[in-house]
Amino acid sequence: MSHIIKDKQKIISRVNRIKGQLDAFSKAIESEQDCYQVIQLLASCRGALNGLMADVVERHIQEHIINAENKKDASDSAEDLVDIMKSFLK
Repeated sequence: MSHIIKDKQKIISRVNRIKGQLDAFSKAIESEQDCYQVIQLLASCRGALNGLMADVVERHIQEHIINAENKKDASDSAEDLVDIMKSFLK
């Protein structure tokens, strides 16, 4: 968790940008914008969320698996990450 606390402001800024993208998507739907524009906005939302997930996962791997205090902690963290990624990719 410390890697999240360390980068808290950066993560919050990215989340706020994603919120803005989702708001733009919602407004595009409400204003009945062209289908292409709506799909493009949705794709950008997904890309931003995937990018955030990749960064958080990378930091998690570095801190809790690569730099784990012992092999058991690394293994437990890896198993938890596999479960989380399975649910994320559904």
